[in-house]
Amino acid sequence: MSALKLTQIGNSVGVILPKEVLARLKLAKGDTVFLTDAANGGVTLTPYDPSLEDQLALGREFMREYRDTFHQLAK
Repeated sequence: MSALKLTQIGNSVGVILPKEVLARLKLAKGDTVFLTDAANGGVTLTPYDPSLEDQLALGREFMREYRDTFHQLAK
């Protein structure tokens, strides 16, 4: 666990992430990160878009429903 300080960035307040954290999350300058609520009352910082999981679930359901059609199209 690392303690991070909040710093003034223009009219906003930001957090500077150490190089080790950026490497572990595979992030670079300009990348987008997502902040989501965690079950324990905290927050989670992740490089993965949480709404993408919902979209993938819908796509999988669609593909399951039309499995025979896709199978015929693949021939």
